Amino acid sequence: MKVSLKAVSARHPAARARIAPALHGLDLELQPGEQVAVIGPSGAGKTTLLHLLACAIQPSAGTLELDGRDPWQLSRRELQRVRGTLFLAPQVPPLPPRQRVVTAVLAGRLPRISLAHSLRSLFYPTGIAQADAALARFDLGDKLFARVDRLSGGERQRVALARALVAQPRLLLVDEPLSALDPTRAVQAMASLTQAARESGASLVTTLHDVPMALASFPRIVGLRDGALVFDLPSAAVTPQRLEALYAQHLDELKGVQSLLDVAPSATPAPVAMTCR
Repeated sequence: MKVSLKAVSARHPAARARIAPALHGLDLELQPGEQVAVIGPSGAGKTTLLHLLACAIQPSAGTLELDGRDPWQLSRRELQRVRGTLFLAPQVPPLPPRQRVVTAVLAGRLPRISLAHSLRSLFYPTGIAQADAALARFDLGDKLFARVDRLSGGERQRVALARALVAQPRLLLVDEPLSALDPTRAVQAMASLTQAARESGASLVTTLHDVPMALASFPRIVGLRDGALVFDLPSAAVTPQRLEALYAQHLDELKGVQSLLDVAPSATPAPVAMTCR
Protein backbone atom coordinates (compact mmCIF):
# COMPACT_ATOMS: atom_id res chain seq x y z
CA MET A 1 0.00 0.00 0.00
CA LYS A 2 1.25 3.47 -0.84
CA VAL A 3 1.10 5.96 2.02
CA SER A 4 1.47 9.73 1.85
CA LEU A 5 1.44 12.22 4.73
CA LYS A 6 1.67 15.91 3.87
CA ALA A 7 2.12 18.50 6.62
CA VAL A 8 0.12 16.26 8.96
CA SER A 9 -0.62 17.21 12.54
CA ALA A 10 -2.54 14.99 14.93
CA ARG A 11 -3.61 14.91 18.55
CA HIS A 12 -5.38 12.32 20.65
CA PRO A 13 -9.15 12.92 20.67
CA ALA A 14 -9.11 13.18 24.48
CA ALA A 15 -6.20 15.66 24.58
CA ARG A 16 -6.91 19.17 25.81
CA ALA A 17 -6.87 21.91 23.17
CA ARG A 18 -3.97 23.78 24.78
CA ILE A 19 -1.67 20.74 24.67
CA ALA A 20 0.68 20.63 21.68
CA PRO A 21 -0.21 18.05 19.00
CA ALA A 22 1.47 14.67 19.33
CA LEU A 23 2.52 15.06 15.67
CA HIS A 24 2.96 18.29 13.76
CA GLY A 25 3.96 19.21 10.20
CA LEU A 26 4.88 15.64 9.32
CA ASP A 27 5.77 14.73 5.73
CA LEU A 28 6.28 11.05 4.96
CA GLU A 29 6.02 8.77 1.91
CA LEU A 30 5.83 4.97 1.99
CA GLN A 31 5.91 2.87 -1.17
CA PRO A 32 4.00 -0.43 -1.56
CA GLY A 33 5.86 -3.27 0.12
CA GLU A 34 8.36 -0.97 1.85
CA GLN A 35 9.55 -1.70 5.39
CA VAL A 36 10.28 1.15 7.81
CA ALA A 37 11.33 1.30 11.46
CA VAL A 38 10.31 4.35 13.49
CA ILE A 39 12.60 5.27 16.38
CA GLY A 40 12.86 8.12 18.84
CA PRO A 41 12.69 8.86 22.57
CA SER A 42 9.57 8.33 24.66
CA GLY A 43 6.87 10.84 23.81
CA ALA A 44 8.17 11.35 20.27
CA GLY A 45 4.80 10.52 18.70
CA LYS A 46 5.63 7.02 17.41
CA THR A 47 2.45 5.33 18.61
CA THR A 48 0.33 8.27 17.48
CA LEU A 49 1.80 7.87 14.01
CA LEU A 50 0.70 4.23 13.89
CA HIS A 51 -2.83 5.13 15.02
CA LEU A 52 -2.94 7.83 12.37
CA LEU A 53 -1.91 5.38 9.65
CA ALA A 54 -4.46 2.87 10.94
CA CYS A 55 -7.22 5.48 10.46
CA ALA A 56 -7.95 5.36 14.19
CA ILE A 57 -7.09 9.07 14.54
CA GLN A 58 -8.05 11.75 12.04
CA PRO A 59 -5.41 14.38 11.18
CA SER A 60 -6.10 17.78 12.77
CA ALA A 61 -4.19 19.40 9.89
CA GLY A 62 -2.63 18.28 6.61
CA THR A 63 -3.62 15.26 4.55
CA LEU A 64 -3.24 11.49 4.80
CA GLU A 65 -3.60 9.45 1.61
CA LEU A 66 -3.70 5.67 1.28
CA ASP A 67 -3.24 4.53 -2.31
CA GLY A 68 -3.98 8.08 -3.44
CA ARG A 69 -7.24 8.47 -1.51
CA ASP A 70 -7.97 10.42 1.66
CA PRO A 71 -9.77 7.83 3.83
CA TRP A 72 -11.50 10.56 5.82
CA GLN A 73 -13.24 11.80 2.68
CA LEU A 74 -14.83 8.41 2.05
CA SER A 75 -18.23 7.20 3.14
CA ARG A 76 -18.49 5.34 6.44
CA ARG A 77 -18.79 2.01 4.64
CA GLU A 78 -15.81 2.72 2.39
CA LEU A 79 -13.74 3.83 5.40
CA GLN A 80 -14.52 0.53 7.12
CA ARG A 81 -13.45 -1.31 3.98
CA VAL A 82 -10.13 0.55 3.98
CA ARG A 83 -9.62 -0.21 7.66
CA GLY A 84 -10.09 -3.88 6.83
CA THR A 85 -6.90 -3.74 4.73
CA LEU A 86 -4.88 -2.34 7.66
CA PHE A 87 -3.73 -4.07 10.82
CA LEU A 88 -2.48 -2.36 13.97
CA ALA A 89 -0.72 -4.61 16.49
CA PRO A 90 -0.44 -2.70 19.81
CA GLN A 91 2.41 -3.18 22.25
CA VAL A 92 0.07 -4.86 24.75
CA PRO A 93 -2.11 -7.22 22.69
CA PRO A 94 -5.80 -7.22 23.70
CA LEU A 95 -6.17 -10.98 24.07
CA PRO A 96 -9.10 -12.26 26.18
CA PRO A 97 -7.51 -14.37 28.95
CA ARG A 98 -9.88 -17.35 28.70
CA GLN A 99 -9.69 -17.52 24.92
CA ARG A 100 -7.85 -20.31 23.13
CA VAL A 101 -4.80 -19.27 21.17
CA VAL A 102 -6.25 -20.61 17.93
CA THR A 103 -9.30 -18.37 18.34
CA ALA A 104 -7.16 -15.35 19.22
CA VAL A 105 -5.03 -15.83 16.11
CA LEU A 106 -7.97 -16.40 13.77
CA ALA A 107 -9.57 -13.19 15.07
CA GLY A 108 -7.23 -11.45 12.65
CA ARG A 109 -9.59 -12.54 9.87
CA LEU A 110 -12.67 -10.83 11.34
CA PRO A 111 -12.65 -7.81 8.97
CA ARG A 112 -12.78 -10.21 6.01
CA ILE A 113 -15.47 -12.66 7.11
CA SER A 114 -19.21 -12.35 7.77
CA LEU A 115 -20.75 -11.92 11.21
CA ALA A 116 -22.31 -15.39 11.02
CA HIS A 117 -18.97 -16.94 10.11
CA SER A 118 -17.19 -15.14 12.94
CA LEU A 119 -19.76 -16.27 15.53
CA ARG A 120 -19.61 -19.85 14.29
CA SER A 121 -15.80 -19.79 14.51
CA LEU A 122 -15.98 -19.06 18.24
CA PHE A 123 -17.23 -22.62 18.75
CA TYR A 124 -15.96 -24.43 15.65
CA PRO A 125 -12.82 -22.63 14.43
CA THR A 126 -12.12 -22.81 10.72
CA GLY A 127 -8.71 -22.08 9.27
CA ILE A 128 -6.87 -24.00 11.98
CA ALA A 129 -4.08 -24.89 9.56
CA GLN A 130 -3.60 -21.19 8.77
CA ALA A 131 -3.34 -20.33 12.47
CA ASP A 132 -0.92 -23.20 13.05
CA ALA A 133 1.34 -22.04 10.21
CA ALA A 134 1.38 -18.47 11.53
CA LEU A 135 2.20 -19.63 15.07
CA ALA A 136 4.97 -21.89 13.76
CA ARG A 137 6.74 -18.83 12.32
CA PHE A 138 7.13 -17.60 15.89
CA ASP A 139 7.96 -21.02 17.40
CA LEU A 140 4.53 -21.34 19.03
CA GLY A 141 3.13 -24.32 17.16
CA ASP A 142 2.70 -26.24 20.42
CA LYS A 143 0.46 -23.49 21.87
CA LEU A 144 -2.32 -23.75 19.27
CA PHE A 145 -5.01 -24.91 21.72
CA ALA A 146 -3.55 -23.41 24.90
CA ARG A 147 -5.47 -20.76 26.82
CA VAL A 148 -4.19 -17.21 26.54
CA ASP A 149 -3.97 -16.77 30.32
CA ARG A 150 -1.48 -19.67 30.48
CA LEU A 151 1.00 -17.83 28.24
CA SER A 152 3.92 -15.65 29.26
CA GLY A 153 4.04 -11.99 28.25
CA GLY A 154 6.50 -12.77 25.46
CA GLU A 155 4.32 -15.60 24.16
CA ARG A 156 1.32 -13.27 24.07
CA GLN A 157 3.28 -10.77 22.00
CA ARG A 158 4.19 -13.50 19.53
CA VAL A 159 0.55 -14.68 19.36
CA ALA A 160 -0.40 -11.10 18.47
CA LEU A 161 2.18 -11.12 15.66
CA ALA A 162 0.77 -14.43 14.37
CA ARG A 163 -2.69 -12.85 14.36
CA ALA A 164 -1.31 -9.93 12.33
CA LEU A 165 -0.05 -12.38 9.68
CA VAL A 166 -3.40 -14.20 9.52
CA ALA A 167 -5.11 -10.84 8.92
CA GLN A 168 -3.23 -10.57 5.58
CA PRO A 169 -3.23 -6.74 5.62
CA ARG A 170 -1.84 -4.50 2.91
CA LEU A 171 -0.39 -2.18 5.58
CA LEU A 172 0.95 -3.77 8.77
CA LEU A 173 1.53 -1.43 11.72
CA VAL A 174 3.34 -2.93 14.71
CA ASP A 175 3.99 -1.06 17.96
CA GLU A 176 7.01 -2.22 20.00
CA PRO A 177 6.68 -5.94 19.22
CA LEU A 178 9.80 -7.00 21.14
CA SER A 179 9.36 -5.37 24.54
CA ALA A 180 8.60 -8.66 26.36
CA LEU A 181 11.00 -10.90 24.42
CA ASP A 182 14.49 -12.04 25.33
CA PRO A 183 17.24 -11.20 22.80
CA THR A 184 17.17 -14.57 21.03
CA ARG A 185 13.39 -14.58 20.67
CA ALA A 186 13.46 -10.94 19.58
CA VAL A 187 15.81 -11.67 16.68
CA GLN A 188 13.72 -14.66 15.61
CA ALA A 189 10.41 -12.76 15.85
CA MET A 190 11.69 -9.76 13.89
CA ALA A 191 13.12 -11.97 11.15
CA SER A 192 9.81 -13.85 10.88
CA LEU A 193 7.79 -10.63 10.79
CA THR A 194 9.84 -8.93 8.09
CA GLN A 195 10.05 -12.10 6.00
CA ALA A 196 6.29 -12.67 6.17
CA ALA A 197 5.64 -9.06 5.14
CA ARG A 198 7.97 -9.46 2.16
CA GLU A 199 6.25 -12.67 1.09
CA SER A 200 2.79 -11.09 1.21
CA GLY A 201 3.86 -7.78 -0.30
CA ALA A 202 2.49 -5.84 2.68
CA SER A 203 3.98 -2.51 3.68
CA LEU A 204 5.40 -2.67 7.21
CA VAL A 205 5.85 0.15 9.73
CA THR A 206 7.25 -0.83 13.13
CA THR A 207 8.09 1.32 16.14
CA LEU A 208 11.09 0.12 18.12
CA HIS A 209 12.95 1.14 21.26
CA ASP A 210 15.65 -1.38 20.34
CA VAL A 211 17.71 0.82 18.01
CA PRO A 212 20.33 -1.83 17.09
CA MET A 213 17.48 -4.17 16.08
CA ALA A 214 15.93 -1.44 13.96
CA LEU A 215 19.23 -0.73 12.20
CA ALA A 216 19.89 -4.43 11.59
CA SER A 217 16.39 -5.37 10.40
CA PHE A 218 15.09 -2.43 8.36
CA PRO A 219 16.50 -0.72 5.27
CA ARG A 220 14.88 2.60 6.17
CA ILE A 221 14.78 4.42 9.51
CA VAL A 222 12.51 7.31 10.47
CA GLY A 223 13.55 9.34 13.53
CA LEU A 224 10.87 11.27 15.45
CA ARG A 225 11.30 13.68 18.34
CA ASP A 226 8.65 15.86 19.97
CA GLY A 227 6.20 14.99 17.23
CA ALA A 228 8.43 16.17 14.39
CA LEU A 229 10.48 14.36 11.76
CA VAL A 230 14.20 14.58 12.58
CA PHE A 231 15.48 12.30 9.82
CA ASP A 232 14.31 9.79 7.22
CA LEU A 233 17.34 7.83 6.06
CA PRO A 234 18.69 4.46 4.89
CA SER A 235 19.81 2.52 7.95
CA ALA A 236 23.45 2.70 6.82
CA ALA A 237 23.29 6.52 7.01
CA VAL A 238 22.06 6.60 10.62
CA THR A 239 25.30 7.46 12.42
CA PRO A 240 25.99 7.51 16.17
CA GLN A 241 26.05 11.32 15.94
CA ARG A 242 22.54 11.40 14.48
CA LEU A 243 21.30 9.04 17.18
CA GLU A 244 22.90 11.14 19.89
CA ALA A 245 21.11 14.23 18.56
CA LEU A 246 17.80 12.36 18.27
CA TYR A 247 17.99 11.01 21.83
CA ALA A 248 19.54 14.09 23.47
CA GLN A 249 18.56 14.14 27.18
CA HIS A 250 17.27 10.57 26.65
CA LEU A 251 20.51 8.68 26.00
CA ASP A 252 19.51 6.06 28.57
CA GLU A 253 16.96 4.82 26.00
CA LEU A 254 19.68 3.97 23.48
CA LYS A 255 20.00 0.32 24.45
CA GLY A 256 23.09 -1.28 22.97
CA VAL A 257 24.17 1.91 21.21
CA GLN A 258 25.82 3.77 24.07
CA SER A 259 29.14 2.03 23.38
CA LEU A 260 29.06 3.37 19.83
CA LEU A 261 28.46 6.88 21.10
CA ASP A 262 31.37 6.56 23.51
CA VAL A 263 33.78 5.65 20.72
CA ALA A 264 32.29 7.76 17.92
CA PRO A 265 35.09 9.32 15.83
CA SER A 266 35.76 12.97 16.50
CA ALA A 267 35.58 15.57 13.73
CA THR A 268 39.29 16.38 14.06
CA PRO A 269 41.71 13.42 13.87
CA ALA A 270 44.19 13.08 16.70
CA PRO A 271 47.77 14.05 15.81
CA VAL A 272 50.19 11.22 15.10
CA ALA A 273 53.71 11.45 16.46
CA MET A 274 56.38 10.86 13.81
CA THR A 275 60.12 10.31 14.10
CA CYS A 276 62.41 11.40 11.26
CA ARG A 277 65.72 9.70 10.66
